[in-house]
Amino acid sequence: MAYHPEVQHCFSEMQLALEAASAQVERVADDWSNGVDHGMTWPMKLVAAKHNAVEAAKKVVDLAMAVSGGGGMFKSNELERLYRDARCGGFHPANSLLVHEIVGKTVLGIDLGEQPRWG
Repeated sequence: MAYHPEVQHCFSEMQLALEAASAQVERVADDWSNGVDHGMTWPMKLVAAKHNAVEAAKKVVDLAMAVSGGGGMFKSNELERLYRDARCGGFHPANSLLVHEIVGKTVLGIDLGEQPRWG
């Protein structure tokens, strides 16, 4: 199967997603560890890295399921747990709706503590 062009394409897409997400997570973690002053953009940087990592994980397991076929949906297959775990990442704080609120407000220069939150 490794020589099938579509399998190669799927694995390429998986690796591209992982490369992008891991680079962002590593950069944010390194900045945090080294005390880099991102000021008011820290919340946005943290939730953006988490969101992109979860979205990459979901993409990777979706592609892995496509390549592996139906066997990946059974509990006896490790891919079933990975698929479920990747989906659960979206429910942990901050969920996608809150991520987009934080990122949007930060980009537009709106104070995250401003009340009311929606107008």
